[in-house]
Amino acid sequence: MSPTLLPFLLFALAASISPGPTNLLLLAHSAQHGLRASLGPVLAACGAAAAIVLMVGLGLGEVLLRHPLAQQLMSGAGVLWLSWLAWRLLRAAGEPLQAANGSRLSACSAATLQLINPKVWLMAVAVVGVFATPVLPVWRLALVFLLVAIPCMAVWVLLGLGSARWLRSPKALRGFNQGLAGLLLVSAWSTLLL
Repeated sequence: MSPTLLPFLLFALAASISPGPTNLLLLAHSAQHGLRASLGPVLAACGAAAAIVLMVGLGLGEVLLRHPLAQQLMSGAGVLWLSWLAWRLLRAAGEPLQAANGSRLSACSAATLQLINPKVWLMAVAVVGVFATPVLPVWRLALVFLLVAIPCMAVWVLLGLGSARWLRSPKALRGFNQGLAGLLLVSAWSTLLL
């Protein structure tokens, strides 16, 4: 076993389980739409994050480092899109769970979210810069990250399913969605301060 594998596993766990835009949206989505509707977005988001690790390791990271304007544009677009999602979540704050069927998070949207999520890009650059070695090449890092990320995001889905039990009243649902919208905004905008 590579000496960097255990530290990488711990890093991947921390990066995947910590609150971030995708995890917060999956929490809200599963509370409103259930487990089955959340499986596709989980797999797509995890696959996209692993693909970003792979792309950064194969050279995209160096291109981004050479073009800071591209980084800034990606971050700005990501923050704006996440802000729009938070606004939508806030506007739907008081809708009953049964009536919220129109705003599902598709697998494509979840994957796209990862592509513009500044947290994912920062994580991918850190993974490649710190953990990539000849013994633990980038493709293995991406695969291990995928295998760690899926159960971590599943935890957020399960939290959403559990929260649906106490979100039956409009007041509780409003507070839940308002809190998630606020956390999503903080999560998105804090990446610009890094």
